[in-house]
Amino acid sequence: MKVNSKIRSIETLAADAGWRNYYFVKVTTEDGIVGWSEYDEGFGAPGVGTAIGKLSDRLIGQPVGEHERLYAELYSVTRPAAGGVVALALGAIENALLDAKAKALGVPCYELLGGKIRDRIRVYWSHCATWRINHPTYFKPAITDLDGVVSIGREVRDKGFTAMKTNIFTYDAQKKNPKGWRPGFGSPNYPERNVDRHVLRNLRMHLEAIREGAGPDVDLLLDLNFNCSTEGYLKILRAIKDLDMFWIEIDTYSPEALGLIRRQSPHPISSCETLLGIREFLPYFREQAMDVAIIDTPWNGVWQSMKIANLAEAHEVNVAPHNFYGHLCTMMNAHFAACVPNLRIMETDVDRLDWDHELFTHVPEIKDGHLIMPNRPGWGTEPNEDAIKARPPKRQTGGLASYGRKS
Repeated sequence: MKVNSKIRSIETLAADAGWRNYYFVKVTTEDGIVGWSEYDEGFGAPGVGTAIGKLSDRLIGQPVGEHERLYAELYSVTRPAAGGVVALALGAIENALLDAKAKALGVPCYELLGGKIRDRIRVYWSHCATWRINHPTYFKPAITDLDGVVSIGREVRDKGFTAMKTNIFTYDAQKKNPKGWRPGFGSPNYPERNVDRHVLRNLRMHLEAIREGAGPDVDLLLDLNFNCSTEGYLKILRAIKDLDMFWIEIDTYSPEALGLIRRQSPHPISSCETLLGIREFLPYFREQAMDVAIIDTPWNGVWQSMKIANLAEAHEVNVAPHNFYGHLCTMMNAHFAACVPNLRIMETDVDRLDWDHELFTHVPEIKDGHLIMPNRPGWGTEPNEDAIKARPPKRQTGGLASYGRKS
């Protein structure tokens, strides 16, 4: 059977993605089957590609379909330094193996995950206003004032989306020149993460503007990332307690702190998008620290992510995939979202680069705020190698240096 085809080579590729790069793993078998995955080095994780290269030598000559054993062996040999960039490399390799195995069997990846539960997946418009403020070179129309925020809220509603997520911004006295407020990521660049009245007033003003445009029937999500201490998160929750929020997204490495925040929050809490593996998620589930566990399937690997989702289900917690990468990542996340019973909603970036569609063989089909699951083998899309080679990656310093920078 081709599912037992031996791995001949594992390569990494990259392409210019405007303010960042896209990164891919290509697994080729001796029978010519090619499996793909997408990973990322810009979200605080430089060096994933190097780790993939170091680990790949152990996989040459191994059956491509034995992804569980191969993952376990790679985890074992890297156990002294488990987590971090090594974990991301394992996830990227696992996802490419899953794609190759599904193609060898001639089935979509969701069949490997137990079969799809849903044909349509509700998505929310992520980084709504954020990309048009932070990266006006690439995303149009650029947003330069509060009126632009109202306009994009209206655009979300008019395009049939039922939910949107935004971030923290501050404005000048004329309600112009919005700037992202993300001290957790070094912008502005100081180590303390304290929330003052100026931030609270501007955040509320920003949320009210986007709500004005979207109207009352579009769900509104807010991502606070790592930008506050526990005190700051509680200040924000009190300042917007009367607003109708779908969830507040909070990142913290203390499950106890997050549990305290959730018990005082008037809004549902989501979290955990930066966690790796069941062991890191488990303390948050035991603490009942969040309503929705966000799982980064490119980081964890989709097969491992299913295990995390099962653990969440056992603790009466919903899940949602973390997805702000390219179209291949969107489809990897979509297969996960199609199969987990405890799905809440799926993230997707609607504002895209002009050349995004050139880099992939298929783009996700979104209709009436839902992603329509295809039945093509594997993930249902793969990188266009000629297009990738035509757009060589730019040099990056790693981390999140470009995340909050205007381009």
